[in-house]
Formats: sequence, C-alpha cells, structure tokens
Amino acid sequence: MIRIRFKGSSRNWDLSTAHGSPRWVRRLCAAAAPQVKLARPGLVDRRGLATYLEAMAADQQDPLFIGSEIFRKPPHGPRHPLAIARVCATMDLCRALGWLPDTAYRDSPRADTAALTRFHDADYVAALQQAERTGQVSAADRERFNLGAMEAPIYPAMFMRPATAAGGSLHAADLLVAAVAAGQGRRIYSPAGGTHHGRPARASGFCYFNDPVLAILRLLDGGIERICYLDYDAHHGDGVEDAFAHDPRVLTLSIHEQGRWPGTGMTAGWSRTAAVNLPVPPGFHDDELAFIVAEAVIPICTAFAPQIVVIQCGADALADDPLSKLNLSNGALWQAVAHNIALAPCALILGGGGYNPWSVSRCWTGIWATLCGHAIPQQLPPAGRAVLADLTWSRAAGRNPPRHWFDTLADKPNRGLVRPQIRAAVEAVRHLPQSWRSKQ
Repeated sequence: MIRIRFKGSSRNWDLSTAHGSPRWVRRLCAAAAPQVKLARPGLVDRRGLATYLEAMAADQQDPLFIGSEIFRKPPHGPRHPLAIARVCATMDLCRALGWLPDTAYRDSPRADTAALTRFHDADYVAALQQAERTGQVSAADRERFNLGAMEAPIYPAMFMRPATAAGGSLHAADLLVAAVAAGQGRRIYSPAGGTHHGRPARASGFCYFNDPVLAILRLLDGGIERICYLDYDAHHGDGVEDAFAHDPRVLTLSIHEQGRWPGTGMTAGWSRTAAVNLPVPPGFHDDELAFIVAEAVIPICTAFAPQIVVIQCGADALADDPLSKLNLSNGALWQAVAHNIALAPCALILGGGGYNPWSVSRCWTGIWATLCGHAIPQQLPPAGRAVLADLTWSRAAGRNPPRHWFDTLADKPNRGLVRPQIRAAVEAVRHLPQSWRSKQ
C-alpha cells in the first residue's frame, strides 16, 4: 500500500497493485496536479511519480548476489593498494551472518572477447590476454595501453580476474533486462564490479575493463531507454561519464573528492548531455551526503525517471580509507543506497574503490543487508568476528587495528554542519536541462 497526497489537498489516496497496472499509474499521474506529496519525504513531478509508483508496485524478486572465488586471493604485492581481501571477505561476512544462502548467490561468468569488445578495443583485449599468458608486456604495449604501471600491474590473472568482474555485471544486466520485460522489479549486487576508470583502449586507475559501461551498454542493447548511473566513489567516475557523454538515455551523476585523481569533474554542475558532477571538499561527512542525496540526487533522478539505476558504491569515501580525505561512515552510504534503489523498479549495485580491508568488507556487507532488509546487529556474532580477524593489511593501520573493526558492522556516524561549499554545489545542479523540463 502506498499513500499519497496531492499538494494543496487534505485527502490521502491509498494505492495498491490490486487497483491496476503501471499503465493505470501513468493515467493517474497524467490527471494529477503538477506536484504531489508522498508519504515518503520529497516532492516529485508527475513523470517522476509514475516511475516511483511503478518501482513500489513492481513484483520484486529477491535480491541476488554475484561473486566468484577468483577474488579470494589478492593479486598484487603487499605494497599495492589492492593487496587486500575485499569481495570474498564480503561474501564470507554475509554468510557468517546468515545473509547469503545459496539461493541468493550466483557465480560470476567470465566475459568473453566478444562481450568485452562491445566497448573495449580488440587490440587492447588481446594485449591483456597476451600479458597474462607470458607475464610480460612489450614496451610498445606498455606505452599504448598503460599496462605494467603501478595502476595496472602485470600479474597471473590480469585478464581472467577483471573479465570475471565484467562478466558478473553483464550477467546482472541480462537478468535486469528480463525483469523489466516481465514487469518485475529486481536488485542485483556485484561488488567485484565498479571499475569506472577503464578506457576503451587503456587501463586506468586500477581498472583494466570498465564493467559499468559494459553493463549499461548491455542494458541499452536490451531495449532499456533510461538509466541513471550514480557514483559514490571518492574518485570521479570519468570513464563512465565520457562513455555516455552524448547519449541522452544515460544520466551519470558522480559525487567525488575535489582535487583527487583523476582531476576531472572538478566543477559542480551539468556537463554535456546528461552528466552531473558534485565535487566535495575534504572532511565530507554524513550530514553533507544526506543533504546532497535529498536535495540533488533524488530530485534529479526522479525527473529523469529511470527504468534502472546503476549504483557504484566505492568504499574509499569512508573515513577509514587511506586514499581519500573524506569522512563518511558506512551508514551514510547505506542510507544513500536505500534511497537510490527506490528510484526505479530495478537496480544494479556495484563495488568500486576501497583500500582498507575492514572498512570495505563491513561497508559492502551492510549494502547487501540494505538490499535484503536485514537489521544491522549491534555486535557481530563470533563467526562474523572470525572473518574480520582473519583479514590482514600491510599498512601501519593494519598492525594495531581498532577493536570496532572486528566487533561491529556499523561505524559511528560522522555528523556536522552542511558547509557553504556543499550548498553551492547543490545549487549549481538544481536547475534541470530545458529538454527535460519541456517533457514534464
């Protein structure tokens, strides 16, 4: 049951799936006043209300978790930022909490060359395969494809591992296309995904392939017409934004640390066809993220009326991460995801950055709990603590980690006043493009 109230009216309207179909919802909205007030907070326009009600009324299938044992062993040496357990630590912690039954889990397929070359250059894919076989890369390929550098080192599974992450996102996209065609809602979680820096013919920022781009292209090829891509990583989602810079079917929105590599998306505002950037200052905290979600993310995405949202949940914006100066708790990201998955009937939720094994696994486990509706425990059970006790980290912070990294899932909230810079960034994106307004 969904209760709405038209703005300026005192009458409540109780809606349920028994009263009709998405087509009926559209007819209701077409006859409604320009603004309505939902029982959930926020004002949305008629087009946005239609999508919101469809999302709520859709026959939601149980969430699905896509993973693989290929991610069990970190591939890099101890000095590399990704020499930590992430995806499998998340899987283990979810299982220890009783949240990941076999029925909710799918093993990720490996993307083949044909699937990868939908976005990536064939010569680049071949160079990755060759480097994996031989353990080396030519000087020409190193220069051309950025292979062999610290951000894209040579290692034994350097093709298979990212191809498996891409395969998980592509498999999720196929399942979501089928769900939309069947009029069903679905939420699929693939924490190995989220490699948002990958370029068509070049590795970038620890990303060999760009699985969000591949997944979005698969969704578009499957007939999906409106997709929102939301990026919460500390680093700008440059590869995804550039891939869809001139495609009005895809809205990209990135919240990232100002001045942080790769140095793009540094001006708050609209860019190109449908790209929004919200760079935030160091110290960015929970109340500021909540403000941006309420005042920018939800209104913009509601106006766009997506059929599917794709959410990149990089954990490097958390206070305990070594590669950013942001100050979020994991609960702030969980809240953002909870709001975002209500924006469309279907959602693909990906991982991303994150370079502290305890903060990443606790955060990503909480995201799965958010998708499934599980309550976050005050204290972890012994099996959960054992998973976290087995993690190691070569950085100084890993030699004497704080107790709460082992005992709890939720961080303490990081609260504060919303700074003028944050308010100015939201103001810069508040006005929708004229092409959107004309369709309302």
